[in-house]
Amino acid sequence: MTTTYIPGSLVSARGREWIVLPETAADMLVLRPLGGTDDDIAAVFPAFEEVRDATFPPPSADDLGDALAAGLLRSALRIGFRSGAGPFRSLAGIAVEPRAYQLVPLLMALRQRVVRMLISDDVGIGKTVEAGLIAAELLAQGSARGLAVLCSPALAEQWQEELRSKFGIDAELVLASTVSKLERGLDLGQSLFDKYPHVVVSTDFIKSTRHRDDFVKHCPDLVIVDEAHTCVSADDSASTQSQLRYELLQRIAADAERHLLLVTATPHSGKEAAFRGLLGLLKPELSAVDFDSTAGRRLLAAHFVQRKRADVRQFLTEQDGISDASLREDTTFPSDRFFKDETYKLSPAYRALLDDAVAYAGERVAAAGQTGKREARIAWWSAIALLRSMVSSPRAAAQTLETRSAAAAAATPEEADRLGAPLTRDSGDSDALEGLDVVPGAETGQAGAQLAELAERAKQLEGPAEDRKLAALIKHLKALLADGYHPIVFCRYIPTADYVAQHLEGDLGKKTVIRAVTGTLSPQQRLQRIGELAAKAGEDPAARRVLVATDCLSEGVNLQHHFDAVVHYDLAWNPTRHDQREGRVDRYGQKRDVVRVVTLYGSDNGIDGKVLEVLLKKHRQIRKDLGISVSVPDAASSGVTDAIVEWLLMRKQQPEQASLFEVDNLDAKAKALESDWQSAAEREKTSRSRFAQRAIHPEEVAREVAAIRDTLGRASEVREFVRLALPALEAVVRGNGEGEFTADFSGTPAGLRDALAPLLGGEAVEQGRLVPFRTTAAVARGEVALVRTDPVVGAVAGYVLNAALDGKVSGPRPARRCGVIRTKGVDVRTTLLLVRYRFQLTLPSRSGERQLVAEDARLLAFRGTPEKAAWLSPHEALDLVELTADENTDPTFAERSIKRLLDALPAADEHLLSYGDELAAELLASHRRVRSVSGEIVRGVNVVAQKPADVLGAYVYLPVSGGAA
Repeated sequence: MTTTYIPGSLVSARGREWIVLPETAADMLVLRPLGGTDDDIAAVFPAFEEVRDATFPPPSADDLGDALAAGLLRSALRIGFRSGAGPFRSLAGIAVEPRAYQLVPLLMALRQRVVRMLISDDVGIGKTVEAGLIAAELLAQGSARGLAVLCSPALAEQWQEELRSKFGIDAELVLASTVSKLERGLDLGQSLFDKYPHVVVSTDFIKSTRHRDDFVKHCPDLVIVDEAHTCVSADDSASTQSQLRYELLQRIAADAERHLLLVTATPHSGKEAAFRGLLGLLKPELSAVDFDSTAGRRLLAAHFVQRKRADVRQFLTEQDGISDASLREDTTFPSDRFFKDETYKLSPAYRALLDDAVAYAGERVAAAGQTGKREARIAWWSAIALLRSMVSSPRAAAQTLETRSAAAAAATPEEADRLGAPLTRDSGDSDALEGLDVVPGAETGQAGAQLAELAERAKQLEGPAEDRKLAALIKHLKALLADGYHPIVFCRYIPTADYVAQHLEGDLGKKTVIRAVTGTLSPQQRLQRIGELAAKAGEDPAARRVLVATDCLSEGVNLQHHFDAVVHYDLAWNPTRHDQREGRVDRYGQKRDVVRVVTLYGSDNGIDGKVLEVLLKKHRQIRKDLGISVSVPDAASSGVTDAIVEWLLMRKQQPEQASLFEVDNLDAKAKALESDWQSAAEREKTSRSRFAQRAIHPEEVAREVAAIRDTLGRASEVREFVRLALPALEAVVRGNGEGEFTADFSGTPAGLRDALAPLLGGEAVEQGRLVPFRTTAAVARGEVALVRTDPVVGAVAGYVLNAALDGKVSGPRPARRCGVIRTKGVDVRTTLLLVRYRFQLTLPSRSGERQLVAEDARLLAFRGTPEKAAWLSPHEALDLVELTADENTDPTFAERSIKRLLDALPAADEHLLSYGDELAAELLASHRRVRSVSGEIVRGVNVVAQKPADVLGAYVYLPVSGGAA
């Protein structure tokens, strides 16, 4: 007769113990090994294989350890959980430890049956992590079966890596360069999006009419749209590209059962129509809702989350005020930025070259103004190109002088503007960066000999002797490097970046590794170059890294793991570009409390000083006053920079214009900028109030975070576990005095090395490469985060746990299941039990109820004997683990003490079972609380404790000699 096993029960088969999973059928058992992961799940057929009831074996008196061994066993068990019983199904199995504020969007999402959200947190706060958390949770709960991320091709590989390394989601890249290969593997009539459930797709590739219909027809039921603001426009002048993107999103959103996450740091930027266009994709009524009404705000609050850095600081401040200290979270993010403006003066030879170039450009603009509008616009863009490259570097100046102006090919004034503006202006539009770091041309077919002579003079000025801007850079980089910083130097043009990198070689010391990344490299090659730089510098702990880059890296690339300072070598003519540059390193995962920002400017070149005064310093002041950055309107910014150039070109011919930017005589364009910027700042203040995140209170988040930490372990426990376990496993550990360390695994047990080889590389593990362990949750490739979800930490915990539970393991066994400890921390005999509970969860989803099995581990303690136990509180039980032995215990006496305890332990079974029921009730309340807004989602949730509970460890704490026993 076939025995029926309920989910959560223990069975013995194939020589080991298993947990029965809900997918089990009458003729087939779906099992997960006790202490194993979902990767180890197997199907067993009772008709052909022997399966019998099993109980977890109790501890044995011959497996004695000390207080340290007890703590290691508990931590190893908790770290190894990949199926926690709490309301967040995915958090036990992801390789990132989110901060409390990053859980706000997840809590909001779980209150919706169909998730429709616009996540608009500021640059660097962690929108990718927030979107990934929601995706991982929906997939883990079964509310979604497939995922598509729509993004730019430049960010596709980064999204793929983030999903894989942090959330365990393997997604295929669907790009113009990969689709042919993917399609060759399809069956007849099969769609690419049916074969691959998780994909990262180029938005511009899939929006084409050739591919769009197939994608919409087979689109996964969860879609994330990155940089969603590029898919809408505020008016009818939208580009064809934006219109096609928006049409694609409209068709995706038309399925009311599809989860849709829109992600962008700039959801409206003062453009109400564009903002409402995004919101309308989530819920049509949001496109016309009154945001100033209570009902409108309530509706918006359910679907929109936007936090600036100031809001995150406020969130953390509110958490600090929570009365229960155990609910507070310690975090140093976000970093502060320390700004320093450093000036330089031109050498006499460079001064003479610039004066001659300005005179030439002024004459050309004046002359062209007399011949026609087309010629005037061509001359204008050529003049701006010449001046910008001249103050950038001698090499950029020479190439500009030798290159024909793009605007010279224009047939009309409008075409001249269209061709000339992108290469000489700095738009705040992050969607238009590619290809804009090439040097612009100034040659228009006239005065060729004069330009050639200027170009030759520029070439003679290369090097720090004549180029004092370069000399100043070297000086300030040496200061940053001496203080332990790893800077990025941002340049406007490719020739300047190459020139700077070339001249820095050898000037910054032998231990400084320097690389340049520009638009000449593909997005994939840029990431590879950065990785090579980090790896090269990582070979020597004393080495420093310097990256020289153009604005091709000012958006979309995460550089916080390797760099912590920014040098603006060339001033951008739009302050938003400076924000974007700084945001590459000042973002979630940055280990520095203070990110340094050095801005180099020429005090006597006639351009930098005005740009700094009128644009950059004003931008910083608004940021300081409001706690947020306010983008300068592109049109107003262009008007000011045009006025600066005009003032510079015409001041010799019209001296009266030299006072254009005096405080009491501002040019009308500067006044227009002031007015527009102030209006934008006021709109931003109103926006912060109108769109403030009100759906989730900090204390509500803190309560759920605390529950997660109680089950899965806090970061401090994980760090302590790793620091104690590695030496016990014969790894060589070297600290750096800052809580971080490196480890050499070459001497550890073979089983551990085998587990680590796929994670760190076989050669690295076997040959003793030093592996860095970091205290931050966000780490670079090849490093280990001291958090429970890091794969290396999990492998160490798994080895420690398996070695403890399998007494036959040879080699070091840091954790033991029994112990007798004499300590001053107790005055009567006190027993600590490590108990594992299993729960059967019933969770509602869109596809019906799901049955799941989860685990939890708790410490229970009592004074006296099991028959007359005085049970302690959970906090008192936890305190026992922290106690150390103050006196040696006789081994024979210890063995007798443990035997007496184990013989009498069945008397405690009733309390253990009762406690399991209490935990189940608490978990049920937590599940309902997280989903409290939607009654439909709450109905059907249930949590039941399975019996019996497993006693993994038993430890007796005795007073020191002479105390009570």
